[in-house]
Amino acid sequence: MKNLKKLALMGLTAVMSLSLLTACGGGQGGTANTPAGSSDTPAAETTPAAVETTPAATGEFTTVEEGKLIMATNCQFPPYEMVADGESGPYVGEDGVSYEGIDVELALAIADKLGLELVIDDMDFDSALMAVQNNAADVVLAGLSYREDRDEVMDFTGKYATGVQVVIVKEGSDVTMDNLGDGKLIGTQRGTTGYIYASDTPENGGYGEENVMAYDNGALAVQALLGGSIDAVIIDQGPAEAYVAANEGLTILPGNWVEEDYCIAVDEGNTALLDAVQTALDELQTDGTVDTIIAKYINAD
Repeated sequence: MKNLKKLALMGLTAVMSLSLLTACGGGQGGTANTPAGSSDTPAAETTPAAVETTPAATGEFTTVEEGKLIMATNCQFPPYEMVADGESGPYVGEDGVSYEGIDVELALAIADKLGLELVIDDMDFDSALMAVQNNAADVVLAGLSYREDRDEVMDFTGKYATGVQVVIVKEGSDVTMDNLGDGKLIGTQRGTTGYIYASDTPENGGYGEENVMAYDNGALAVQALLGGSIDAVIIDQGPAEAYVAANEGLTILPGNWVEEDYCIAVDEGNTALLDAVQTALDELQTDGTVDTIIAKYINAD
């Protein structure tokens, strides 16, 4: 089953790399301090005059609120986004709540590149996906993995990190990677690919919807596991390690349940903003900023 999932994800990644995003989005005006469009694309090499007039090349794009970049996320997903102690995090909201994590610092760096003020809106994961589609947020940065069905309603950047999903169980449990489908009750975070894949039919490599419980966040799923309501939790490796470290009696099964690419998403058709965010992301990857942020929160050892 795991091999089937990995093949499917490889196919999705190939589709993502071939996607062509063309339409332009609405909202109030914003201005980026980013350089002209990338010269690496075939279009830039063959039609430079046309590229010079695009919103991305001129630094013009749209955001929900002028001068701001609103990020929809779910801050129960360490080490990508989480609430910090007091005001110790790199981002402090108007309500005094402080946030930290890979996605938080990446969003701050992107907003700085675009000459915008970052605003973090913490909500359920499902709601974060809907926020950009309902013109309530500009980007989703929430450990979000690419899926073909999501690409129908949102536009995605290239990947900035690789996500690995693993399985948490109680120490001494008889649950293994091989017997997860044998009537075990599995907890996942609602709306995530972990839920989507696990709740699919056995014919498609899943365990069946009746064997999967959806929770508003990973912490609630872990509490259900500790309480004995479920047999295992499927979640990304980073959060899994944080939850296991914070809760005695839990362990992670050997091996990866699935691997996927983390991307940033904007509303479908908001190509000008997508291009600006992608340009900023490319620069941050080239100068090593992304690697530095990830290394700060994830120990390679």
